[in-house]
Amino acid sequence: MTSTGPADGAAPSGTGAAELTTRGTPLVPATEVSTAAAQDANRRWWDSAVPVHLASAFYDVEGWLAEGRGPKAREAAVLGDVSGLDLVHLQCHFGKDTLAWARAGARVSGLDFSQAAIDAARELAQRAGLTERADFVCAPVAEARTALGGRTYDIVYVSLGALCWLPSIDEWAAQVAGLLRPGGRLYLHEVHPVSMALADDDLTLVYSYFEETSPYRDAEAGSYADPTATEAMPGDETFGWNHGMGEIIGALVARGLRIDRLDEHDWTSFPRYPWLIEVAEEEFVIPEGHLRVPLSFTLVASRDGTDVG
Repeated sequence: MTSTGPADGAAPSGTGAAELTTRGTPLVPATEVSTAAAQDANRRWWDSAVPVHLASAFYDVEGWLAEGRGPKAREAAVLGDVSGLDLVHLQCHFGKDTLAWARAGARVSGLDFSQAAIDAARELAQRAGLTERADFVCAPVAEARTALGGRTYDIVYVSLGALCWLPSIDEWAAQVAGLLRPGGRLYLHEVHPVSMALADDDLTLVYSYFEETSPYRDAEAGSYADPTATEAMPGDETFGWNHGMGEIIGALVARGLRIDRLDEHDWTSFPRYPWLIEVAEEEFVIPEGHLRVPLSFTLVASRDGTDVG
């Protein structure tokens, strides 16, 4: 799966001279792409994506501002009334989903590793009149607890297309647990790892289902929000990692979180396959006559009063 959308897929790697691959292009030794270099490349891609996404019909920023839209109904149904609660959105991009929760009454913080995205989020908060209930911080997820000044939250919110940009699910879970105050909840809606392991144009498994040391590589022009934006986004390399469901759940449980809910969905928030049908805003479903596979999942977890190290 291309990483230019909410990124999917991961290529297998072994030990020693492990290799990474991208949809039929020549194999590249993993030793040539360090984790730091991969993440720097990803950051540059997301920096370039900001103006494209702000102008895209996919995100419909002007409509969102004009109509005063709040959180997605399916998410609000799970989390309930958030009035007066503190919510942090990890990997928030330019903050539209973050600010939707501020419109619902939460005090929100957004964190992203792209300075361009954070600058755009702050501007969007101002345009939406939400600056008193929203703040945005530029930092990678691995530094979230420090970057947010040790604050804790009632809700850690992670939306689709986030985990695939992270090399370590255990490192992510440690940050999530440390950000949650006693009784706090994690809300995660993410691409299903089965979907992430599938090819782009059929249901063939082509990438590893599990987290690998070596990332997969992608270099497709355009973006999931605007595939025609090939001039602004000509196909710079990006790198990603898959994480199996057991790895995600296991990492959270190991950090003291309780899994309260896990739902697997045959729909997702972007056109993962050309045959999917859009039935609502950011909701693409498998039509009748096509094999149903898990495209995304929702996980809710909570922590008790035990201190998190």
